[in-house]
Formats: sequence, C-alpha cells, structure tokens
Amino acid sequence: MRTILITGPGGSGRTTVAAATALAAASVGARTLVLSADRTDTLGAVLGTPTGPAPTEAAANLTAWRPDAATGFRADLAAFQERASSVLDLLGASRLDPEEVTPLPGAEELTLLRALRDATLAEAHDLLVVDLPPTPQALALLALPEELRRYLRRLLPSERQAARALRPVLGRLAGVPMPAEWLYETAARWDLELAAVEAVVADRNTVVRLVAEPSPAGADAVRDATLGLALRGLRPDFLVASRVLPEAGADSWLAGPVAQQRKTLDEWQASYDVRTVAHLGRDPRGVDDLSDLGVPGLEAEPDTVEWPVVDRLAGDGVLVWHIPLPGAIRDELDLIRRGDELLVTAGQFRRIVPLPSALRRCAVAGAALREDVLRIRFAPDPRLWPQTQ
Repeated sequence: MRTILITGPGGSGRTTVAAATALAAASVGARTLVLSADRTDTLGAVLGTPTGPAPTEAAANLTAWRPDAATGFRADLAAFQERASSVLDLLGASRLDPEEVTPLPGAEELTLLRALRDATLAEAHDLLVVDLPPTPQALALLALPEELRRYLRRLLPSERQAARALRPVLGRLAGVPMPAEWLYETAARWDLELAAVEAVVADRNTVVRLVAEPSPAGADAVRDATLGLALRGLRPDFLVASRVLPEAGADSWLAGPVAQQRKTLDEWQASYDVRTVAHLGRDPRGVDDLSDLGVPGLEAEPDTVEWPVVDRLAGDGVLVWHIPLPGAIRDELDLIRRGDELLVTAGQFRRIVPLPSALRRCAVAGAALREDVLRIRFAPDPRLWPQTQ
C-alpha cells in the first residue's frame, strides 16, 4: 500500500489538498482512505460529507476517517489503571472514572499514529492519504515513534527481563515493590506498536507532500520543513503551491502579490517538483470544487533517501558518512558522539541516530557541509579495527 503524508504551515490549505489528493487517486480507481485527527471536522467540511470515528464513504473508492482521540484515551487509561492496581493501592491513589477523563495534549497525535498503523496493517486500501498537523507538530509526530522506542529501551532494557525470577526476592530485600511482569509486557507491546508505525514512515512506499502558499512566509516554512524532513531521512515528492493567484489580467492592486508569488515559485521550481493549485476565489467545498483544483494524486514513484558510508580508507584513511541536509546552515550544525549513537542538531531540529556498524569502531575525525550534504569523517580506532597483515 502507498502512503502520502501531507503537511504544511497552519492555514496553508493542507486539509483541502489532502482531500483533493485522495479524491484524485480515487477517481482513477485506487481504493483510497483519507485520514485526519483534527478535533473539528475540517476534513468533512471540505469533502461535503461529515466524518467521524467510523469510516465514511465520501465518494466512489474514497473513504474518510477521523478517529476519536477521547475514546481511545479513556480506554488506554482504564487498561493502565487495571494493570497498575497494586501500585495505585499502595500509593493510596483513587481511580479515575472514564467519564471524567478528557484527552491530554498530544492525544490527537497519538490517536493518528495508531490509526495510521491500523490502516496500514488492514491492507483494505491501495492508498492512504494522511492529513498531518501543521509542519512543526507533524515533524515532532513523525519523530515520536523512534524517540519513544529509544526511551523504552533505555528505561526498560530487554536484558533486565532475564532477572524476572529475582524480582520478588529483591522486592523483599529492598522493602518496595519491584517492576511487575505487566510493566515489561506493556513496554514490549508499546515497542511493537511503535515499531509498526516507524516502519510505515520509513517504508519506501511512503512519501511526504508539502503544501504552502507562495509567499516569503511560505518560503521560510518550506525551507524549515525540508530540513526537518531530511534529518528524518525523508524528502517531499511534490511541493504543492496553494491558492495561486491568476497572473493574466491581474488588477493593479493584485500586481504586487502576483509578482511576489511569481518570485517565490521561480525559486521553488529550481529545487522542487512544484504543482500549483489555483485560488478559486472561495474556500473549496465538495467533490466538484476539489476536482477543479487539479491536485496530483498518485503520480510520482517513491524516491528513497540514502545516508551512504563511503570507504576512503585506501586514500585518506577514513570512512565518510554522507547525510543530505538541504537548507542547513554551517553555523547551526552540531554533532555529539555518545557511545554508538550520534546526536545531530540542524537549526531547530535534532535527532539521535545509531551509527552504522562499521562506524562504531571508529572515532569522529571531522565534518564538513558542502552542497547541502553533511560529510562526517570517521577514522578507524586501532584498538577495535581489525589489523591487516
């Protein structure tokens, strides 16, 4: 199954583009599901069909789904309270009734990740179109599965489970309860669920599509989004320029905005595959308006992003790790080696990545940013690197 993740600055029209993308794919016969986690039914307003917790048929071959974050959050909390009953009783804590619980911040994003996983595993559709939150939240959302899995591995490493038989004894010696079996089981289940979501994001059949208005603010947002995506090993397949004003016959009062958007479009077309969506003079509503936008559906083949390690041992005595970071600024880059991981900071974005196996036996020997590619040099550690005779 193909997956298209759509995001852009707030107010850029990303939900409209997501709905139009799904409709364009469905119109050529692809069984399509469009997914959104907005608390308000913006997706339903655009499609002209209310959406909600149950999948809704919005058009031929097109299903819309807006899962309910509150229901899932209450169910998860009830299950947690049941499993942690002994700890809660020890602490004298009172239980929360599901009816008094409201979703915490971030519940919509977690619900969207779970729905993304469920839709992918169901394999009931040919294409999944996901209306992600605005770009900053979307980038944090895409990073969440990898980061949470890393936290779980640090807090509850799998090797500790080998000491299960000793926990009752240790608990009596320490005088406090030791982590119960359910805690490790829950951590393992979360790790499995997060791994499934991480696999969807990293799959070669998953692409990201950016939406922005051609303006100075839009250009800044696209530049930041491209860098943030690159640090996750992702790149947009299309850049959809939304609400483009007509150039022919523009009135004098529109001449300035039209010239500004033309300048931005020219800059974008030098770096991206740009598709323009005309301004209809109103907010698109319903299938007919969405069809008139001319938004691309399934046109481009997925383009994988590689972070290759280049062997230059014979010539320079180093291995070079190439990390594409389009739009990165040298003064805003930072690298920290911690064991077998590398903490990479690029502007406002940060990622902790595991080193490829060959580089774990090396020391960082320098780095340089050239032509939007960060090249990190690694020199073999004589104590760990096999010696040639």
